[in-house]
Amino acid sequence: MAVQNSVLTEQGAAVQCGYLQEFEADVLAGLTRQQKTLPCKYLYDEAGSKLFEEICELEDYYLTRTEANIFCESLPEMADLLGESVVLVEPGAGNCEKAEPLLACMESPQAYYPLDISPEILLTAQQRIQARLPGLEVAPVIGDFTAPEAWADLPETTHKNVIFFPGSTIGNFTPEQATALLRQFSQFLKAGDGLLLGADLVKDSVVLERAYHDSEHVTELFNKNLLSRINCELNGNFDTSAFAHRAFYHAHRQRVEMHLVSLKDQTVAVAGRDFEFREGETIHTENSHKYTLPGLKALLQKTGFSPKHYWTDNKQHYAIYYAEVL
Repeated sequence: MAVQNSVLTEQGAAVQCGYLQEFEADVLAGLTRQQKTLPCKYLYDEAGSKLFEEICELEDYYLTRTEANIFCESLPEMADLLGESVVLVEPGAGNCEKAEPLLACMESPQAYYPLDISPEILLTAQQRIQARLPGLEVAPVIGDFTAPEAWADLPETTHKNVIFFPGSTIGNFTPEQATALLRQFSQFLKAGDGLLLGADLVKDSVVLERAYHDSEHVTELFNKNLLSRINCELNGNFDTSAFAHRAFYHAHRQRVEMHLVSLKDQTVAVAGRDFEFREGETIHTENSHKYTLPGLKALLQKTGFSPKHYWTDNKQHYAIYYAEVL
């Protein structure tokens, strides 16, 4: 185990080095656009991840609580549909806490391959899960799941693979990006393999906007933390107090948008380059797309999947879909 941990740590260091270079390139490119943007994946550094965990506990943020309730009520049925001797693959696994109860409920799962950028979080999760399920192979893979090369590092197996993609992470991608990502998933899988996907559903805009602009202002801290990260890692000089958090539901695009609004005319330096902001100008930091049940089914069908079953709450706020590769 010590040798494996050392290898994963070395792999993680190499990945993190490349990730920092990509971070700088993405930030500089995003800030030069007419509508300034920052990719939402960079919200989740160590501080951002902790803030997001706090968000998930908020009364206003219904998503995590609703998804957890669906899993709690339906895990045995989900496990039956997945079948026995399955290899569970989780892109963007984080602390793996959502996969753990599913694995415990499955019949003789063959292996669990969590894929994430952070080796420390994955190693901690690996030890926890193997202590609970000692017969299960847990093999973390370090990488960005949106990059095809990360999938090439996954161990090959002749068993049924199921990709586990909860948390409505699919909503952070534009429709075009979501289509490309699910096609990437289906190309990794073989006929009969599966996908267990969590997605947030279209609902009243008041409920949606409250979830992303909570009364305790934790989401504001989460959004502004991205500026603090740029200051720390890219030699930036953002004044976080000179930006305001804004979140709103765009009905036509069926998405909540998060922005940071400049409260004055100002110049900000990042990685040796200056960027001008007008008062009221925004940085678009995140999208959270919402789906209808028919829309989610159609997305799965056009990306190589055959939808088999879905579960939702009694308000139809959230859905978990199971589909298999054709």
